[in-house]
Amino acid sequence: MTGKKDITIYDIAKVLGLSPATVSRGLKDHPAINSKTRKRIMDTAREMGYRSNSFASNLRMQKTHTIGIIVHELKSQFISSVLAGIEKVTTEAGYDLIIGHSSETYRKEAANVHNLFHKRVDGLIASLAFDTRDMEHFDPYVQKNIPIVFFDRVEEYPYGTRVVIDNVKAGYEATGHLAAQGCRRIAHITASLGRNVYAGRLKGYQQALADYGLHYEENLVLVNDLSEAAAMRSAKQILAMDPRPDGVFATNDFFAAVFLQTLKENGVRVPEDIAIVGFNNDAIGRIIQPKLTTISYPGEEIGEQAARSLLDQLAGVPSAHTTDTIIVRSELIIRESSLHRKV
Repeated sequence: MTGKKDITIYDIAKVLGLSPATVSRGLKDHPAINSKTRKRIMDTAREMGYRSNSFASNLRMQKTHTIGIIVHELKSQFISSVLAGIEKVTTEAGYDLIIGHSSETYRKEAANVHNLFHKRVDGLIASLAFDTRDMEHFDPYVQKNIPIVFFDRVEEYPYGTRVVIDNVKAGYEATGHLAAQGCRRIAHITASLGRNVYAGRLKGYQQALADYGLHYEENLVLVNDLSEAAAMRSAKQILAMDPRPDGVFATNDFFAAVFLQTLKENGVRVPEDIAIVGFNNDAIGRIIQPKLTTISYPGEEIGEQAARSLLDQLAGVPSAHTTDTIIVRSELIIRESSLHRKV
C-alpha cells in the first residue's frame, strides 16, 4: 500500500495564496508575520496534516539535537534514576535522546556506539559493559570531535569527561561500618574487578580491614555477576564456610536483598549472626526486613551532571574540559541489617 504524499510548505502556500517564505516564517511563529496570518497558516497546516521536516533542517545545520546514551542494563533502579537526570536536563535544552543497551557485552556496546555515530548524534553519554576493555569503538567520536561523557563504569581514556563517585571511599565506609559494629570476619561480594567501580570498592574494603586490624583473606572475596541466581549461590557459599563470616559487604542492593533473604530461609539471623551492607540505596532496601544498610549512589544527580557537562561542551563553554573527572558525593545510610554488634 502506497502512503499519502507528505504535505509541504508549497502545498500550504498554494491553498492560502501566500508565498512559501511567508508560510515558512508563519510556521516558525516569526513576529514579522501578523498574528491573524500566522493563525491561518497554523490552522491550515494542521488541517492538511503537515509535519515539519526537522531531519532535513538539522542536516543543513550540521546538528541533529539528539544525544546518544549507552547503558549496560535497563532493569536497574540506579540506571533508571541516571536516565531521569539526563532527560530532565536535556529536555529543557531541547535535545532528544536515543538509548542503546549493551546487555553487559562489549560486542553489543560497540555495535550501539557505531550505530549512534551513524545516526549523527551530537554527543554521547556512556557507561561501560562488564567485559569492555578495548575503547577503540569510541575513536570515531574523537576524530570528529564529538563530546563523550562516561559515567559510573569508566576507563582511563584520553578523551571525554568522567562522572563517578569515590568508590574507594564508599567501599571503605561500608566495610569500616561493619568493623565498627564488631564484625571481625567480613566478606565482600562483588562483580567484575576489571571495572573501575568494583575494583575501587574492593580497594576500599581492603584499606578498611587494614585500618581496623582485620586480616584480609582472598577466599572471603566472592566475584560473581549480580543476578538473583548469583546471590543465592553466594549465600550458599557463605553458609558453607567454617568459620562463617559475621559481616558481608555486597556491592549491589538487589543482590544483597536476595542474599539476605536466602540466609534467613536457611536459619541465619540478620543482623545477629551476619550483618549486611549493600550498595546503591535502591527501593528494595527499604522494603526488605530487616531494612538494608547501604551506600547511597545518587543516580539522578550523576545523570544531571553528565548531561550538563555534555551540553556545556556542545555549547563551547570554556570550563568544559574534555578530560575532567567529576566526583559526585555518596554516603553511608545505616539501617537495621548491620546494627547488631556495637562495641
